[in-house]
Amino acid sequence: MGGDHGPAETVAGAVAAWRAHGVPVILVGDEPRVTGELRRHGATGEIAVAHADDAVPMGERGAAATALATSSLAVGCELVGRGRGGALVSAGSTGAVVSCAVRGIGRSGVLRPALAVALPSLRGGATVLVDAGATADPSPAMMAQFALLGAGYARAVLGRPDPVVGLLSIGSEPGKGNRLTRQAGELLAALPLRFHGNVEGHDVLAGTVDVIVTDGFTGNVVLKNVEGCVRAALAMVAHAGIASSQQLAGVARRYDPETHGGAALLGLRGTVVVAHGSSPAATITRACVVAYALAGREPATGIAATAAERVT
Repeated sequence: MGGDHGPAETVAGAVAAWRAHGVPVILVGDEPRVTGELRRHGATGEIAVAHADDAVPMGERGAAATALATSSLAVGCELVGRGRGGALVSAGSTGAVVSCAVRGIGRSGVLRPALAVALPSLRGGATVLVDAGATADPSPAMMAQFALLGAGYARAVLGRPDPVVGLLSIGSEPGKGNRLTRQAGELLAALPLRFHGNVEGHDVLAGTVDVIVTDGFTGNVVLKNVEGCVRAALAMVAHAGIASSQQLAGVARRYDPETHGGAALLGLRGTVVVAHGSSPAATITRACVVAYALAGREPATGIAATAAERVT
């Protein structure tokens, strides 16, 4: 039911995830509407439906969302929390997803969860940006846990055995940044990880480090700025006629949210993937595939437990 285009695009994406990739899906929402969408795809009986009376509005704040216990988001989190679902995928409001997931699935010892996004780098690999929007006003201790969560994600998902971690700031020199960044930097330097020190905005796509740590407010601005800049740059190159449409399409795919599916919400007792609110069916499909793969690797609990043990 969640997202700007639910349930039509959500159901279409889920059906494709099942048929093309073998991802077992439970659709959570208003059963008559969801069943009607399944009928359109000839998928009645193929995919299970869990009924939910309500849907959390896209503009709803996190605290208010948790009060709506009969929403599709709350029911979905409860299914994962009770072990009846292996992972949750939602294109709903990020704040609502975080609040409902913390309540329904539970934190694994961390102070706050964090969103991790793997951004393609100019060196051909990817850089994990964390937090990309889950916790807008973290404490320095939370930022230190984000670093450990991001490093764990880089190891478990990207295959980086000893990831290099950087702290996003306004300058690379030690001591640069606001009070939060400076205090977080002191904590990161004392952690058992490869701390590079401060990195700047131009390092986000450069592949300077494997993990970039920041607060959720800044991280979300960075993420959307990257997406907007890539679209603008591709449009300017296309207008100038200096690259073929095939070349441009290849570059666009690397940075398109449809390619990556969504952001992993780390620090919980289960796997949660948050997709864009405007996600079309293709993005929902990819998010389901990503969530299924993450749940199979079971990185969520282990990553969170490590972070909780090392930062208090």
